[in-house]
Amino acid sequence: MSEYIHTSVSNGTGLIVLDRPKALNSLSLDMVRAITQALLAWRDDAAVGAVVIRSSSEKAFCAGGDIRFFYEAGRTTPQNGSALVEDFFTEEYSLNHLVHFYPKPYIALMDGVVMGGGMGVAQGGVRIVTDKTKMAMPEVNIGLFPDVGGSYFLSRAPGALGFYLGVTGVTINAADALYTGLADHYAPLSDRTALDALLTATPGAGLPGALSAYAAGHNAGDSTLAANRAAIDRHFRAGSVPAIVASLKTDSSDFAVKTLEVMATRSPLMMCVTHELIKRGAALDVADCLRMERALVRRNFENGEVIEGVRALVIDKDNQPKWNPATLEAVTEEMVQAMFAPVWPDYAHPLRHLG
Repeated sequence: MSEYIHTSVSNGTGLIVLDRPKALNSLSLDMVRAITQALLAWRDDAAVGAVVIRSSSEKAFCAGGDIRFFYEAGRTTPQNGSALVEDFFTEEYSLNHLVHFYPKPYIALMDGVVMGGGMGVAQGGVRIVTDKTKMAMPEVNIGLFPDVGGSYFLSRAPGALGFYLGVTGVTINAADALYTGLADHYAPLSDRTALDALLTATPGAGLPGALSAYAAGHNAGDSTLAANRAAIDRHFRAGSVPAIVASLKTDSSDFAVKTLEVMATRSPLMMCVTHELIKRGAALDVADCLRMERALVRRNFENGEVIEGVRALVIDKDNQPKWNPATLEAVTEEMVQAMFAPVWPDYAHPLRHLG
């Protein structure tokens, strides 16, 4: 179904290879469908004991959804997006749910850039990070919010780490990913030959145990997040984005100063929406998180914030997004809550069948 997805079965393992290197494996609708089709075909196939998903290159596992597509399709009918945008998010979130509840071991080799949609097709499985891993949920940078289940897995990170990662959209490395619980194993590139041999030689059903034994001998090093954990918890437990900013302004440390600089470039509205999203996600299961996000993404396209963000950072590259509202002070609680207003009655929700 997609020239960018290659699948094969060997030694009891179904292999999915993302092969769109020029776009850092950004997911198109065809790619989402091809991955879903493979997983559904292998789910009840006795010849497949496990699934491995990886990239054809070490530069990127998956940089997210195809945001150029979102921009072009979303501009077609700005108030509602287009049918293809609607299909993309419905089918992508359905794939995320399938990964979370896949009945066989599902292993993601998260080489290079792993952001947004790349997290969505990895977080439900056994997650391997490397020296090149650059992980983030950076959606607030383009006027979106951490979706693909972000409300679920960020809300379950220790302390206030989920709020920090979601509201700022900062990039972390392998050690940080392990520290936050967003990765399971570290595989150094210097030992890649051994990892590849293990993945090839081990029968599918035996891969989780073999990977645990392999990873026990490797250390990803010290986590920067761990070093800043006290400050992150102190500031990002403040209760709201304005309160977080006020708290950071009382701190003269390099961490606080740099964090304020980063937040000043993000969409004020979507930082506040993200904070509310993670707060709500803590009380929801995977399916309800995805249903919440699916409605929220519709509201986001109606609002137009993501269209402007992609224009400024990807299309025109002027890096001068005209956020609406333009300042954090102008964001009201009513604006935030309106983004969470139901779009469909429960019986008509496009993800109503997720269990």
